[in-house]
Amino acid sequence: MALRGLINCARNLPHDVNRAAIFRNALQSSCLQCRIGAKRHLLSEDVVKLQDFQQRKLAVAHQVSGSKDHYFDVLKQKMEKNELILKDELKLILHLCESSEDIVTARSAIYRYHEENRNVAFGEFKFGPLFMRLCYELGLEEMAATTLKDRMLKGFFSDSTSFNIAIDMLFTKGCYERALEVIAEMRNQGVSFNKDTFTLAFATCYKLNNAKSYHICLVLMEEGQTKGQLIPRHAYCFAIALALRQNDVERAQTIYSQIMSTESRLCQNLRVLMLARGDSVKEALSILSTAVVSRTPTFVKKPEFSQEVVQVLRERAVGGPLEERVEKVVKRLQQAGQVISQSLDDLLCQTPSGKRRPLGILNESTNRRRTLRPLQSALLSE
Repeated sequence: MALRGLINCARNLPHDVNRAAIFRNALQSSCLQCRIGAKRHLLSEDVVKLQDFQQRKLAVAHQVSGSKDHYFDVLKQKMEKNELILKDELKLILHLCESSEDIVTARSAIYRYHEENRNVAFGEFKFGPLFMRLCYELGLEEMAATTLKDRMLKGFFSDSTSFNIAIDMLFTKGCYERALEVIAEMRNQGVSFNKDTFTLAFATCYKLNNAKSYHICLVLMEEGQTKGQLIPRHAYCFAIALALRQNDVERAQTIYSQIMSTESRLCQNLRVLMLARGDSVKEALSILSTAVVSRTPTFVKKPEFSQEVVQVLRERAVGGPLEERVEKVVKRLQQAGQVISQSLDDLLCQTPSGKRRPLGILNESTNRRRTLRPLQSALLSE
């Protein structure tokens, strides 16, 4: 029913027809090039804020009077009559969307809203992250990518968060080529990369693991460093792993030297792997030996090494003077439970935990500080 209304609306707006057709194709494609088995995402809940978004949707649904269809019908009528779409109306519609048909209508309204306000400052509120969280909730990663790349909406997604959420969606589904396209679009539109963008970009290049993606990773890294942008340790770790996959041990070591703090489990595993791949078996063995005799208190977690990384060292030591010593140290690590089954890929692609919220944050978000009354209209103003 909603889709039929959108088509009727498009008859009065000829330039919307192609956009609607592209959008329907995007919904049907469902990322046909996606890799099977991708599950993890790289953005913390602090960035995606999906739970907060869903809570607001529930609150809005309880606050509005009448059925959801009524508000969508009113919106369609306004579009058919070429009437202005107000900011609060668009916010409400985006919070009421529950299906792909609903979001088709909402997306059409976004086009109209942007067309009417492209030369007007939107204020502090940004619709981009809101729309992307809606796509995230409904599993519409292809729609998110198609919308971001649509030239008709240039300037609407002016923030890095919108692009980051879309890239994370595509990464989660294994759509690495598509994610790389969105990264390129973000760069072309002049949207600044932040630390999450670099992590997502380098992770995408790492997953693709080819000469092209390796070159892109190095170019983005050089550009970021030249501009003085913050490139986080996690992003550097992806770049190091990609360099090792591309048999560029020297470049991996150079990148590793740029990490300020290398005490993390991931960094230590990468270091052992670099040394082993660079035929520095003695230095790699020294790291494992130190981990075995580590006198850390019982309540402090001891260094752990991936079975995959340890196996590379063992293979490199075969037939050499250190083979026996390597085997002894590895055996002691295994007995101490310091050799884990997680692969290097598992360690790299772990979802960050994000910041811990202080106790009572939920109460603050649902009640006014002074009156202790539930927030009502404030939901639509945030």
